[in-house]
Amino acid sequence: MISKNTIDKVYETSRLEEVIGDFVQLKKSGSNFKGLSPFSDERSPSFMVSPVKQIWKDFSSGKGGNVVAFLMEHEHFTYPEAIKYLAKKYNIEIEETERTDEQKQEADERESMYLVSEFAQKHFAQMLWDTELGKAIGLSYFKERGFTEEIIKQFNLGYCLDQWDGFTKAAFDKGYKLKYLEQTGLTIVKEDAQNPNNPKTFDRFKGRVMFPIHSMSGRVLGFGGRILGNDKKAAKYLNSPESDIYHKSKVLYGIYHAKQSIAKEDNCYLVEGYTDVIQFYQRGIHNVVSSSGTALTPDQIRLINRLTKNITVLFDGDAAGLRASLRGIDLILEQGMNVKVCTFPEGEDPDSFAKNNALEDVQLYLEEKSQDFIQFKAGLLAQEAANDPIKRADTVRDIIQSISKIPDAIKREIYIQECANIMKVSEGVLFSTLAQMGKKESSDASKNQRPEQKAFDVVKNEAPQEKVDVQYLLERKIIELLLLYGGEKEEFEDLVLKESESGDLVLEPESIEAKVYEKIYLDLQDDEIELANEQFRQIYSKLIEALNQEADFTISKFLSGLDQQLVSEISSILMEEEKYTLHSWERKDIYPKKKEVGVAQLVSETILTLRCFLIKKRMTALQDNTKESVEDHRETLEEIMNYLQLNKLLNKKLNRVFS
Repeated sequence: MISKNTIDKVYETSRLEEVIGDFVQLKKSGSNFKGLSPFSDERSPSFMVSPVKQIWKDFSSGKGGNVVAFLMEHEHFTYPEAIKYLAKKYNIEIEETERTDEQKQEADERESMYLVSEFAQKHFAQMLWDTELGKAIGLSYFKERGFTEEIIKQFNLGYCLDQWDGFTKAAFDKGYKLKYLEQTGLTIVKEDAQNPNNPKTFDRFKGRVMFPIHSMSGRVLGFGGRILGNDKKAAKYLNSPESDIYHKSKVLYGIYHAKQSIAKEDNCYLVEGYTDVIQFYQRGIHNVVSSSGTALTPDQIRLINRLTKNITVLFDGDAAGLRASLRGIDLILEQGMNVKVCTFPEGEDPDSFAKNNALEDVQLYLEEKSQDFIQFKAGLLAQEAANDPIKRADTVRDIIQSISKIPDAIKREIYIQECANIMKVSEGVLFSTLAQMGKKESSDASKNQRPEQKAFDVVKNEAPQEKVDVQYLLERKIIELLLLYGGEKEEFEDLVLKESESGDLVLEPESIEAKVYEKIYLDLQDDEIELANEQFRQIYSKLIEALNQEADFTISKFLSGLDQQLVSEISSILMEEEKYTLHSWERKDIYPKKKEVGVAQLVSETILTLRCFLIKKRMTALQDNTKESVEDHRETLEEIMNYLQLNKLLNKKLNRVFS
């Protein structure tokens, strides 16, 4: 268990905007930051981070919370893992008691798989550095590739000994279960018909140099292994199989090391292999990732999109599948990103080019040779078409097909003009072709989605009206006021019910000074009002206690002691109005009134409105009772009249017309 002292230090030291900035590109927006949602596919930012409140809110998915909640949502960490990650980031020493065997067994399956993968990475590194075979075979290979010892250690490269089950036995010796070794794909299990209780086990990566594949936060998800022998039957590269923690289509090799540089440079170099990434990084270009030999996927592109809008795809000079690789460019365009392409001289690839040239020369080459995708594709396809008119027409359609993927209309028009210029075709024809493609796509989409409709059927398009839960909204507002202004002292105008000389009930104003939380607590106590919503009740109780006991109450400190569900609810409450800042109202000469103005008035109005609502609710219940029974209702009617009079007075105070 991690000590409370360590947890407190982690919350006090962690800066939410810094932590989230490692995963999402954030831009300043007033006193907050905004960015693209890391939880959904979007092109307009709806993800807000408040450094002052130390909370975040994702308006597209509805998720929100504090720094720990973000790591738990984004990286699927457990609570202790998130605390440990932050402690490591901010160099905080972790005080904890040793986990018992029972606690280790209770770790969920995903966590067990992560632990096995972490152990495997350390084991392979140890074999590389501390065994004669590892040094003679694995380390020699990496050094022949031109990798320094520093870079080998930085990327946690390793070696799996050429033994049938050397790694598996080592894992067993450390207490790791076969179940998780098999689920992560590190060990291959084959049933033995003669001895079903004792299956045969083999190391998947035996005799291979190892490239650990990390998540954005640095956790080991899987491995890539390169064979060094001459076995022609074995694959040159072998990846971990799909598992609960490793999804090949959602991972980019090198993203953990590259993420900060990608955001800083506002560009990402996309290469094909592990060694391309490492060689570029060693040369000094850090904003580089690889799709690890797999075809580029939308999930991988979205991973980059969180950090930058710009991708430069680097192709080998003699890449045989260059035309097939162009499909990946279309996927990038569909995500609304900017694409450039750079090819290396024939016989060179990113690995060899970075190895054989100085940093300045590599940077200059990338700058001068990177072409906009339309110029690159037009040039490539035009060469293939040569003087064949039919092929040339197909080439133009191919390019227009790519342009049609771009969501931005202005970009589409500029690219059409560029294409017309390169291919010597009129803009009118190209725009017409683009429009036809758009019509065909929308027609195909509507055919796929439209349900069968019989002739002359009348289709009603009536959206059901959603009933507003007034009490829920008022209780939510009370929690918000307590969180934002609970400890502030304000001048309140209290209302005291008195009888006038004529015998009528009147509300007389009386000025009092009190803290916001005291005023709310006493008013609700006087009226014997208990919040109806279960979560609000829990938050209210903890808030009143914290505000009463702590002179230095802060939202961040308060959230650190709460259950993550309550943290998420609070972030939704506090960030509700922040979503309107996403639309830059000031540009439209609309200036929303600041919430800080008239806190006392806001508190009083909220409590009065809740009173009115509950009185009306009580009157309705009493009226229903009179309808259901035939008894004498004089007392009930008198009670209703008293409530009616009180409600009238309260509405008058609220400057509302009472009906």
